[in-house]
Amino acid sequence: MHKQMASEMTVAFAILLAHLGMQSVLVLGEGVVECEKLPVEMCAFAVSSSGSRCVLEKKYSFAPATHESSVQYQCQSSGVMAEMMKEWIESEECVQACGLQRMCVGMSTDDLSSYSHLTSKLCSDKCQNSCPNVVDLYLNLAAGEGMYLPQLCEAHKTRSRRMMYQTAPAPTAEDVKAYNSLGAAKSYAPAPF
Repeated sequence: MHKQMASEMTVAFAILLAHLGMQSVLVLGEGVVECEKLPVEMCAFAVSSSGSRCVLEKKYSFAPATHESSVQYQCQSSGVMAEMMKEWIESEECVQACGLQRMCVGMSTDDLSSYSHLTSKLCSDKCQNSCPNVVDLYLNLAAGEGMYLPQLCEAHKTRSRRMMYQTAPAPTAEDVKAYNSLGAAKSYAPAPF
């Protein structure tokens, strides 16, 4: 009885937060997020309770008897850790604002070094100021490729191809802290549980 009431209160609280405009809401009962237990539709851009980023993977199977192949999606824990978030399921608003796809397989920075739709949306004020989880992910993915996301966004906004293709040294921990202190990373609320 108490567990059911607690679960109903969690759902009611999550709905209230959604109505108040919170960017990400967790409604998974006990409040423990395990990538492998997430529905594939909620996997991409989620962060587990341990801080591991969830990644959507494709699994191909072949049935020799029928000569048919099929594709199944699975949500897996990645080796990429979130800097400041845990128990996070990205909202549809942020997925759209940042130019992402909900059923995105893997993690890639392929479109960051060009004037792409992703770069335009990812560098938008709406994404940068309202979606700290996505910004943190791409800041770190870009750094892994030797790029600095704020520099890429500035180049994108000023349409400077020279600046866009010029790789910057990977940011230091102080660079990331300074970038995050601008307010984007501090605007999130932990998921209720």
